[in-house]
Amino acid sequence: MSALLLAAWMAAVPAATPISLEEVRAQGRKNTQALLSLLDATRSEQDVRLARAPLLPQLSFSTSAGGTYVGRERGIVLVQTGEGTFEQRAGETSPRDSGDFEISLNLSQLIYDRVRWKQLEQSGAVFEAAQGQAREQEDASELEAINRFFALYRTQATIRVLEATVQRSEEQLERALALFEAGRVGRGEELSARVNLGNDRINLLLRQAQLAQDRGQLAVWLARPGAEPLEAQAPESLLQPPLPTPSFELALAEARQRRPLLQALQQQVRAASLGKEVASAGYWPRLLAQGAYLRRGPEADAVFATPRLQNTVTGSVVLQWDLFTGLSTDAQLNQARATLRTSELNLAQTERELEAEVQRTLQLLVTQISAAQLASENRETAARSLALAEERFKAGAGSTLEVRDAQLKLTQAELTLLENRVNVETARFGLMRAMGTLSPGELK
Repeated sequence: MSALLLAAWMAAVPAATPISLEEVRAQGRKNTQALLSLLDATRSEQDVRLARAPLLPQLSFSTSAGGTYVGRERGIVLVQTGEGTFEQRAGETSPRDSGDFEISLNLSQLIYDRVRWKQLEQSGAVFEAAQGQAREQEDASELEAINRFFALYRTQATIRVLEATVQRSEEQLERALALFEAGRVGRGEELSARVNLGNDRINLLLRQAQLAQDRGQLAVWLARPGAEPLEAQAPESLLQPPLPTPSFELALAEARQRRPLLQALQQQVRAASLGKEVASAGYWPRLLAQGAYLRRGPEADAVFATPRLQNTVTGSVVLQWDLFTGLSTDAQLNQARATLRTSELNLAQTERELEAEVQRTLQLLVTQISAAQLASENRETAARSLALAEERFKAGAGSTLEVRDAQLKLTQAELTLLENRVNVETARFGLMRAMGTLSPGELK
């Protein structure tokens, strides 16, 4: 019955979609978090254009057509009392109306404004910082995708190890039955082998829940359908001996040069320094040129259809200097100084943390390589121990308990080797992330 249940489980597993580590790395850099970070960089790029806009010529056109109507009013009016003579008397004025038509073209050009120029430089530094943050997020997203990929691969490989364990338990049960029927062992050996097989099948079934969870986590991170049954393909690096590790000095120098986060914080310091210059620029005057062309009159024909009439052209150069602004410029300058100091402290702290991260990830990689080598040796020893126990059992000199103990040791050794070998790969990518070399150009 248990064999039928296991077969039913195998039949219920949907066909998997194979995915390679290279695909995971490429798709991980384009997941939702990475795309949101890129949108932040895009907004910062447009801020540069907005900061440049006031420095370019400003040209505007407007036209209007309107009129005024004034009704009868009580007041002093001129009354003709004779030929050529008038007299002011109280009376009512007649209704009157007038038109108001206008066409205007206004041009202004900023000649000098230190604030605007420094704001443009500052927005450029902020944009470069946003680009660095976007690259940092791409690296973080890719590393998370790599970790989820290897988590899925580890579960898949664990299931294969457990399947091999089930097969060995089935073979052990067959041997125990044959020896029992031949009268060479007691009934207890056959019952013990049957219980061991049942436990191994249970472990295999329970691992399927972990497989579904790991598949879903990887698919969601890659912005794929959450129910897609992904299957991690074995990376070539797992089939080869681990690569040698770089020295700490080389890794740290690489990290200081290429880590996007460090570059982003350096640009933030630059932006904060320019922010101080923007604030201090408030003490400087501004110079701009203005020009206007205006056509205005009470009749539409004169304004819109007779070019030789109603023409007015004006021009001026304006100097503006805020001599006293209630000490607001001084307050803004103090705020900018505090912001600059904050950025410098954050950069210094990140540099220290980066040094510790490089040392930690490098030491972890060295440790995992050594552990994987020991695990490989243990696996070979456990395999020889199981072969010896099975030979003794066949010869009637051993027991199911001895064989079971050797089987468990082999299974544990295989799982330990798998765990450590996967940890070597994740540690290697973690070091690449710390060094800033986790980028599309580094894909192999």
